[in-house]
Amino acid sequence: MNQIRPADAALTDWRQAALRFEAEIAKAVVGQERAIRLVTIAIFARGHVLLEGDVGVGKTTLLRAVARALGGAYERVEGTVDMMPADLIYHTYLAEDGRPRIEPGPVLRRSQDLSVFFFNEINRARPQVHSLLLRLMAERSVQAFDREYRFPHLQVFADRNRVEREETFELPAAARDRFLMEIGMEAPTDPDLRRRLAFDPRFHDTDTLVAEVAPDVIDQGAVSGIAAALQHGIHASPALEDYVVRLWSVVREPARSGIVLPDVAMDSLVQGGASPRGIAFLIRAARVRAWLEGRDVLLPEDLRAVFHETMAHRIFLEPVYEMRRERILPEFCRAVLATVPAP
Repeated sequence: MNQIRPADAALTDWRQAALRFEAEIAKAVVGQERAIRLVTIAIFARGHVLLEGDVGVGKTTLLRAVARALGGAYERVEGTVDMMPADLIYHTYLAEDGRPRIEPGPVLRRSQDLSVFFFNEINRARPQVHSLLLRLMAERSVQAFDREYRFPHLQVFADRNRVEREETFELPAAARDRFLMEIGMEAPTDPDLRRRLAFDPRFHDTDTLVAEVAPDVIDQGAVSGIAAALQHGIHASPALEDYVVRLWSVVREPARSGIVLPDVAMDSLVQGGASPRGIAFLIRAARVRAWLEGRDVLLPEDLRAVFHETMAHRIFLEPVYEMRRERILPEFCRAVLATVPAP
């Protein structure tokens, strides 16, 4: 019988902790099992998340519950058209003695303990603010007051106002590519669950819901080390590697692979995207998914489970198709996965 190595035992223990983490989040956010699983994958893949969904579907409740179970500090900012980059770093005011004062803003307020940073309605903020956020996401650091502040445990979550178009600034391709995933959250369709959400007073008080989540289920200070270990501990076969390369080719050149979508000229659909970084993020997320499923080997189903969330926002369409993006991309991703045979 093979002896269990210490590293394997540690990953097993952490998998149990991750499953407890999901169970705690589900106490506060019901009917969103897929979103909870994808957020868990993002945490252990050390990636940032753009949440998609209508107002009032539970995005803020989800992130507050995540912050409580994960430990560390939670900060939230609201995107506004007049927001400037400095507003994230500090704010000034007149004290009672009439003298100006400077205090740390939401990014620096909790400094190295900052774990979850939620940027609500990110597309209401100007591109200058997006630029600062990009550095925070890419380097987990900012420069302020003649020193560098580092945020080793930080994960950025953001959502977009997808209803209103006035006074909004859509994220450029480079900004969207910095997010590991774009995760959709929609209102539950199950009638019984809808009835509970509407009539059970428990779901009308967000503070009470979040308080039911056990705190510090996961040691946030150790997540980065475990994330690195599982990336080395989950293996891919040569056949699986070939499968990924074929998926990548089909995404880049769908017309040559015979993909057909209604009312779409396939030879002029894809303008760019699906970069090496995007494929690397797909593999990172798929490895975490395999680990959560209790395996140390990567399977095609792991890639399929995270393909849309990790790849769709990295596929940049020709302008003529961009307005139909929300309809075309899901169909396109399904067609890619159906076209390439799994090993």
